[in-house]
Amino acid sequence: MERILITGGCGFVGCNLIPRLLDSGRYQVRVIDNLSLGQREWIDEFDVEFIEGDIREVQAVDAALEDVDAVVHLAADTRVMDSIENPEKNFDYNVAGSFNLLQRMRVNGVRRVVNASTGGAIMGEVDPPVHEEMTPRPTAPYGASKLAVEGYVSAFSGAYGFDGVSLRFSNVYGPRSFHKGSVVATFIRQIIKGETLTIYGDGSQTRDYIFSEDLADGILRAIDSRVSGVYQLGTGVGTSLNDLVTALRNVTGRDVNVRHEDFRDGELRHTWCDVSKAKQAFQFNPSTRLEQGLGQTWDWFEKRLSRA
Repeated sequence: MERILITGGCGFVGCNLIPRLLDSGRYQVRVIDNLSLGQREWIDEFDVEFIEGDIREVQAVDAALEDVDAVVHLAADTRVMDSIENPEKNFDYNVAGSFNLLQRMRVNGVRRVVNASTGGAIMGEVDPPVHEEMTPRPTAPYGASKLAVEGYVSAFSGAYGFDGVSLRFSNVYGPRSFHKGSVVATFIRQIIKGETLTIYGDGSQTRDYIFSEDLADGILRAIDSRVSGVYQLGTGVGTSLNDLVTALRNVTGRDVNVRHEDFRDGELRHTWCDVSKAKQAFQFNPSTRLEQGLGQTWDWFEKRLSRA
C-alpha cells in the first residue's frame, strides 16, 4: 500500500479527497498543514497521520516526506482578490512554498507530485472554453503564482525525472466548505442567515462549478494513471451567477434577495473549461448535476448548523 502526502490536507479539497483515497483501499494518507485556514479536527474522523507544519519550512517538509510515495500538493493561498491586495504574501505561500516542497522532494527521493492548479485565473480573459493549449495570460497575482508553480513542476519533471502533473481546478463546491470564501459557500451561509446576497456586476458572469466528490475522483484517477502534464478539471459547463442564484432558490426553497454592486477589478467575466483531455487520459467523468450537488451541500450546511 502506498503512502500519499497531502499538503494543506485540512482544507476543503483535502477533507473531500482523504475519504476518497482511503476508500480506494490502495493508499495510506499523511497530511501536513499549518492550520492557518484548516483545522485539525476537520480530519479527525479519518485514519490519517497528521503533521502540523508549513511547506516553507525545510525540517517540517523533510519529516512529512519520510517514506512517502507521492505528494498531492493542495496547500496554497487561493484568494484572488487578496492576492491583488497583497501579492507578496501570495508569492511567498504559493511560489516560494511550492519550490521548497519540490526541492525537498528531490532531496528526499520522492518523484511523484499531483499539483493543484487553477484554470480561469491562469488563462485570463479569453473566450471560453479554456483548454490546455491556450497561452496563459493571468490577470491577478494568484493566477501568476499558480502558473509559476506549474512551470516548476514541469521543470523538475524534465530536469530531475519527476512524474509531475498539474490539475487546473475550476470552481469547487460541496460539503465541508465551512471556511471557504468561494461564491457557493458564501451564498449558502448568507441564505441560512437570511442575508441579502451581493453580486458584483449584472450577474451574467459565468463560472464552471465542479462538485467536490467529482473533483476528488479526478485527483484519484490522476494518481492511479501516473499521467504527466497539465489537465483541466471541471464540468465543461458555464453557469452564470444569476442561474446559480436561481438554482439555490430551487434547492433551498427560500426567498433569496440579491443586491448588485460594480464589477471588481481583476475578476474574470466568463470562464469555463474543456475537460476532453482529462477524459481521454484518465477517464475523468464528472457526473453530478449542479442542483444535485447544491442540494447535498445545502443539506450538509444545515446539519452542521443544527449541531452547532
